[in-house]
Amino acid sequence: MLQKFKGKYRIQSARAQWWDYAKNGSYFVTLCTQNRKHFFGTISNGKMELNEIGEIVDREWKRTFAIRPDMNLWMDEFVVMPNHFHAIIGIGVNKYNIVETHCNASLQLQPPPKNKFGPQSKNLASIIRGFKSAVTTHARKTIPHFAWQPRFHDHIIRDKKSLENIRQYIFYNPAKWHRDRNNDNGLWI
Repeated sequence: MLQKFKGKYRIQSARAQWWDYAKNGSYFVTLCTQNRKHFFGTISNGKMELNEIGEIVDREWKRTFAIRPDMNLWMDEFVVMPNHFHAIIGIGVNKYNIVETHCNASLQLQPPPKNKFGPQSKNLASIIRGFKSAVTTHARKTIPHFAWQPRFHDHIIRDKKSLENIRQYIFYNPAKWHRDRNNDNGLWI
């Protein structure tokens, strides 16, 4: 059942309600273009060949880490595909995800409170929002109808085995493009 917020229906969040996405950890994210249109280039012989818009995606992802030093982010494996983007991003301990409390003259660090509905800043959603916005701004100078799907998929990476499996999945994604269900859907720009 859809809920109303300030008199308007809102779509239920795809994020895990039990997790605070400002928390330090590693996350696997997937972002898709609107209607899965092939905006970013082509796959040839198992290798991704970025076009101008694909180069923007690559550049803006790398820039994401440079413009947010206060969040202690780290970049891991990522790939730009013809109509989507996969990445592993890490959020380190920083002043936004640690709450300081003073107890008996000693400083204790506690995790921040659980995620809540409302304005999002200094967390995974705000990072992705900024990235998508930057790509869209630059891409629309070349292709005015460029757009992302409104949401993104995330997976909280909980252990080294999962991290390594996801790294392998991302690395080999271009080579497996011929098996992807969105590989040739006639949605070329």
